[in-house]
Amino acid sequence: MSELKFATRLNSFASGAHLYWPDLQGKPSVLQMVARAGKVNGLTHLDLNFPQHLTSDIATLRQAIADAGLAVNGMQMRWDAPQFKIGAFTHPDPKVRREAIELTKRGIDAGREFGSRLMTLWMGQDGFDYCFQADYKKIWEDAVSAVREVAEYAPDVDVSIEYKPNEPRAYSIFPNATTCLLAVEEAGCPNLGITLDFAHVLFANEIPAYAAAMVARRSRLLGLDLNDGWGKRDDGLMVGSVNPRATLEFLWQMQRDGYSGAYYFDTFPDASGLDPIREAESNIATVTRLLKLCDQLHDNAELLSAIARQDAVASQQIVNEIMLAR
Repeated sequence: MSELKFATRLNSFASGAHLYWPDLQGKPSVLQMVARAGKVNGLTHLDLNFPQHLTSDIATLRQAIADAGLAVNGMQMRWDAPQFKIGAFTHPDPKVRREAIELTKRGIDAGREFGSRLMTLWMGQDGFDYCFQADYKKIWEDAVSAVREVAEYAPDVDVSIEYKPNEPRAYSIFPNATTCLLAVEEAGCPNLGITLDFAHVLFANEIPAYAAAMVARRSRLLGLDLNDGWGKRDDGLMVGSVNPRATLEFLWQMQRDGYSGAYYFDTFPDASGLDPIREAESNIATVTRLLKLCDQLHDNAELLSAIARQDAVASQQIVNEIMLAR
């Protein structure tokens, strides 16, 4: 367990800022959030949003992260400037679309400066809101060709697509595992893969372990966002707080398929004012415990036999004995 990488969302550490920094005027800086993240026992990495978190020069930010005892797991693109509201990779204006692609390349370059070889693309602005708004084949080709260009720009970097059914657009260009797998296949780049966000998968009405298995079958699982939710929206709740059994199966499936990346927590303590340090430590403790339970599932002949027979009663009893043991 000591070699596990635990990463988290940097913006979580703005939660309860007025309590942690009583004299703070306004929002905490990126450097302040980095220092606060360094107080989390067991945390090893951060993900940085690009370009939003590059408020200091790279050398200063890199030193602050090192001083906090952390490293950078990956870069996450955020095209939230006003010009990208109706699309980044699928914007109808070729100039704006080109701006989005070049910004992504700069994000990859910045990631290299932090020693990161992972770029995550959550294409929230790419989609549509109305019937007769978009030429579906055109925006699909624009999205796939942009992803291909970005991947070809950096063959030494893993480029990962993170899907979500909607928000901020009413319908996302990549809303589920199936469309992502199709896009990766059409783009045809060996460094492309998929990031699974547990709450997004639930939101897409998918079974997390099934999605992980299909990604492993046809592509590569490059990133993992752990959280939980009620399946109606992107809740960002603490890991295992709603769906512990599905979370256990998800982790078990990923381990069976050889996942070796970071366990990244995309949770939102700031949504309800939770202490982000305690919240992150709770996530780490939960995942550590669930991974220990996975060890009991591996090579469990009785469980594997029950699964082979699709004997749900037997499999549930076996898992109950492991999960609910005193």
